[in-house]
Amino acid sequence: MSVIGVVMCGIAVGFFKHAAFGVDPYQSLMAGLDELIPIGFGTLYVIMTALCLIFALIFDRHYIGLATFINMFFLGYIAQYTQLAIVTVFPNMGILGRIICLIFGILVLCVASAFYITSDLGVSSYDAISLIISKTWHKGQFKYVRIISDLICVALGAITYYLATGSIQGIFSIIGVGTIITAFFMGPLIDFFNRTLAEPFLHKDEEGTGV
Repeated sequence: MSVIGVVMCGIAVGFFKHAAFGVDPYQSLMAGLDELIPIGFGTLYVIMTALCLIFALIFDRHYIGLATFINMFFLGYIAQYTQLAIVTVFPNMGILGRIICLIFGILVLCVASAFYITSDLGVSSYDAISLIISKTWHKGQFKYVRIISDLICVALGAITYYLATGSIQGIFSIIGVGTIITAFFMGPLIDFFNRTLAEPFLHKDEEGTGV
């Protein structure tokens, strides 16, 4: 569940980026930083994830595990090469294809996040921030804390993109309808898929193996 969830997250981000309706909130921050900082996206993702990891290590190491490091070192590269593969296979994708990419990206991202969070073998360092605030500090339900953190990422993504390019219009290439949908609904959707898919799957597996 943990490994497959992280790999699926990377694939979902690749579809988000290709759809060009705006990426998920954390990736909008990454896209803005990618314009501002002249290094490869995969390497930049590792650096930013490491910074978030420090926060989790300080306040609750429970959320750091196998999935955290798989996410840290591989998700950015999986997203990068997924987008490249889509461009290679579908070089002239129209509006309908982009809409399909967006819907697919949203659903896969939320299901994948639910699976690797529920597996309890660590989460991404960004996910850990919301989980620590809601479950360790008890400052609100996860879905609402996640909405707030996502909106902060969107704002920072827009600011960094503008600082790098000076283009307000270009901001809408990374922040769009897909970003808004995920900012307001990703937390609730992850919560929903946790209860309806990931937790039942985990409990069924435990019963089947006698754990």
